[in-house]
Amino acid sequence: MNIINKKIELSDGRVIEIETGKLAKQADGSVVVKMGGTMLLAAVTCAKEAKEDVDFMPLQVEYKEKFASAGRFPGGFMKREGKASDAEILTARLVDRALRPLFPDDFHAEVYVTVNLISAEKDIQPDALAGLAASSALAVSDIPFNGPISEVRVARIDGKFVINPNFSQMPNADIDIMVAATLDNIMMVEGEMKEVSEADMLEAIKFAHEEIKKHCRVQLELMEEKGTVTKRAYCHEENDEELRAAVKQYAYDRCYAIAKAGTSKQERTEAFENLAEECFAALVPDEEEREAKKMMLARYYHDVEKAAMRNMILDEGVRLDGRNTEQIRPIWCEVDYLPCAHGSAIFTRGETQSLSTVTLGTKMDMKELDEVLVQGTEQFVLHYNFPPFSTGEAKAQRGVGRREIGHGNLAYRALKPMVPLGEENPYAVRVVSDILESNGSSSMATVCAGCLALMDAGVKIKKPVAGIAMGLISDSATGKYAILSDILGDEDHLGDMDFKVAGTKDGITATQMDIKVDGLSYDVLERALEQARRGRMHIMGEMLKCISEPRAEYKPHVPRIVQIRVPGEFIGAIIGKGGEVIQKIQKETNTVITITEEAKEGGVTEGVVDIFGNDKQSMDAALEWIKGIVAVPEVGKVYKGTVKSILEFGAFIEILPGKEGLLHISEIDWGKTDKVEDVLKVGDEVEVKLLEIDPKNNKMRLSRRALLEKPEGYVEPERRPRPPRRDSDKGERRGADRGPRKPRRQGGNTQE
Repeated sequence: MNIINKKIELSDGRVIEIETGKLAKQADGSVVVKMGGTMLLAAVTCAKEAKEDVDFMPLQVEYKEKFASAGRFPGGFMKREGKASDAEILTARLVDRALRPLFPDDFHAEVYVTVNLISAEKDIQPDALAGLAASSALAVSDIPFNGPISEVRVARIDGKFVINPNFSQMPNADIDIMVAATLDNIMMVEGEMKEVSEADMLEAIKFAHEEIKKHCRVQLELMEEKGTVTKRAYCHEENDEELRAAVKQYAYDRCYAIAKAGTSKQERTEAFENLAEECFAALVPDEEEREAKKMMLARYYHDVEKAAMRNMILDEGVRLDGRNTEQIRPIWCEVDYLPCAHGSAIFTRGETQSLSTVTLGTKMDMKELDEVLVQGTEQFVLHYNFPPFSTGEAKAQRGVGRREIGHGNLAYRALKPMVPLGEENPYAVRVVSDILESNGSSSMATVCAGCLALMDAGVKIKKPVAGIAMGLISDSATGKYAILSDILGDEDHLGDMDFKVAGTKDGITATQMDIKVDGLSYDVLERALEQARRGRMHIMGEMLKCISEPRAEYKPHVPRIVQIRVPGEFIGAIIGKGGEVIQKIQKETNTVITITEEAKEGGVTEGVVDIFGNDKQSMDAALEWIKGIVAVPEVGKVYKGTVKSILEFGAFIEILPGKEGLLHISEIDWGKTDKVEDVLKVGDEVEVKLLEIDPKNNKMRLSRRALLEKPEGYVEPERRPRPPRRDSDKGERRGADRGPRKPRRQGGNTQE
């Protein structure tokens, strides 16, 4: 085996190791990346030739966390890993978006990148190593790739930037972003922040890039030692330069005119398609020849269309819909559109529209997390749906794709810092964004619509949040560039950058940036961030015209929650044996009750009891029931109790749930009571006063007569004196010599 091992030392002394030549040697390239006890195996394979009629980069990135890596069994009936979780898909997307732009434009062979978490140290975040692992596997292969790249997580913790922090450090972080870059250029940024400034975010990106440069240099050394600096030869495209020039001559001016017309998306798309057909028919009249050159013609036409649109923006500062570079499309909003939803809003910006809803539920409605390294619940979730009809496509919607998961996660991260959780908000909160129209930045429309719907539902968000998508058109030859606010779908597709920024008036809460061009300077990035801030403020101003703050009250049809805290020792009493008590309370009061145990200082525990009901009467009944269970009886206090049993000498009265005391026959009335049954029956409600609690056995002595008016002239009957105790005899018996015991009889019978 030719095993090669490289090390990268982080500034805090931690070491990342890259090893190749030991595992998965039949793959085109494979490495193991190790940090502490965490190990990732990355393997890449590539088809020998491109498939016919493929003119794009068919890249597939998979990230999988093995439960065995952390010594855990998978959940579910089958007890094996199933389909990728949302977290795994999001990590795969981070790697994909960093790698994809760096494959040659004319390379169309299928490439599969697989990254498996094979060993997992509990406190290390493995997703921060996935990009490095994937790039290293490509580096030691012969697959054409214009890398290497690396990805790191950078967090600001207690005011200091940290590379690849542990899980335990993250609660104190106000910046948490993933950055991917080559040796020279930033490629991708994604993450969340707690209302930080544009300058702080830019500083974090620069800090990450310095670390990434070290990773890239080590990969270059690895390529040298492995002998993979020179990649495989390929030829996946046929070209006809005369035909390329003819397409440009025929179509460029016409494309420019269509782009400048300022028509709608559908009109513009139809005009470009008609021009393409006209161009192909004019340049290649023979149908068979035209069919044979269809892909070539389409590629050349797309290049001309792209060049015309980009040049129009750079030369004239006019965009496809007639706006200038900073202008935001018209916005209209509406809240409370759906009368039966807990909260709803429509946000429309140009030809992009989101209908968002909010649903409030109990703790049992929270999302459960059962991942390799993360277990628990999420109180706030956001789901994003992108049906085909939103872009006028006639096809079925089949499940949730990776794009939906990625866009939904971005909007979720944007809103999450502003949604009250824990003690501030007892509800589980679900936001659902359905995109009804799409022409650019539906994820940012989701942020805006979701924020409006939360306020409509009465969720006391800390501050309103708005989002905007920025674009970039640049020309390296001339040095010209244009930063575009609120980009269209075509501007995203044909541009050099897709940069989404969401935040409040005081700072950024989430961002996602994909850069498709080399050499983007930090100066341009800084200008883009400032322009994004201005655009975000404009959008927020339009939103606040619709609803400026959360509703003071929840809507009438929103189920209510009452929350109380009880000492931990009462949790068992509320639940009861086998859940008997809590089930009875829920059934009889028509409520839903959840109990969460929380640890406090000094080893003390506390129970958080949430009562969820549809009307006040039911909730009050359940609340009083539970308060009774946890209440501590007080001497001298009057209770309304229920007769549970009757004996000859009195009755046992339940004054609190599960707590009974004795009402002696003498304490029933001022007069003589011959039989308890003459006054009380089982099931009767009776007011009694707690006279005494025996400190030895906690037995309670009750009185009914203490609450009755004393009859005039009433004389307490004299009690018959007790006979004197025979203490002397007892003492004699205990202390005196009793004499010899009588002998036991045979057989052990001591009776006489």
